[in-house]
Amino acid sequence: MKKRNYWPIFFIGLFSYTLGMIVWTIMSAVKTPVHEDKTFLEKYQQVDDNFNKMLTSNDNFKKKYNFSISINGKAFDLTTEDIFYSQRVLEKRSLHKDLLKKGENKIIITLEDKQKNRIKDATIAFRVTKATNNKSDMDFSNSENQSDSFSSLVNIPIQGNWNITGTVETKDGNKGYFYIKTNAL
Repeated sequence: MKKRNYWPIFFIGLFSYTLGMIVWTIMSAVKTPVHEDKTFLEKYQQVDDNFNKMLTSNDNFKKKYNFSISINGKAFDLTTEDIFYSQRVLEKRSLHKDLLKKGENKIIITLEDKQKNRIKDATIAFRVTKATNNKSDMDFSNSENQSDSFSSLVNIPIQGNWNITGTVETKDGNKGYFYIKTNAL
């Protein structure tokens, strides 16, 4: 009587299991939704390639113009510092926490030159988005309204962490960028 060797069956089983796990991983990855980050209303690759130019552009913009964004009565100037902080750091030391509330919020953006003359022909575009995905993106712009300030009501549907990001561009080609991380209570 001959003894059976079970090693070939073990290796075939191991190979089948490994191949099955590879197929399962690929199928799971394909089904997972991908949310593209659009910080400053541009693809992240463009932001990554031009980030230093954007910060330089902000410095030049601040030298020529006074920018103000008022969120529910709290005013801030052109800022991008929040992009460097995690949400946990912001909760401890940010001036931007608790800016939004669940429900209706008022955002007002004004732009003046250094002589305090309001700029009417600037193009303002911004997005209010949930920090974790882009399902709640709300886009705003002043393309229809060329007044001396831009005002919008933003309805925040749920509590949590939110980002306000956008750009302001003047007719002479100067461009400023803002990025505010906050939360809604």
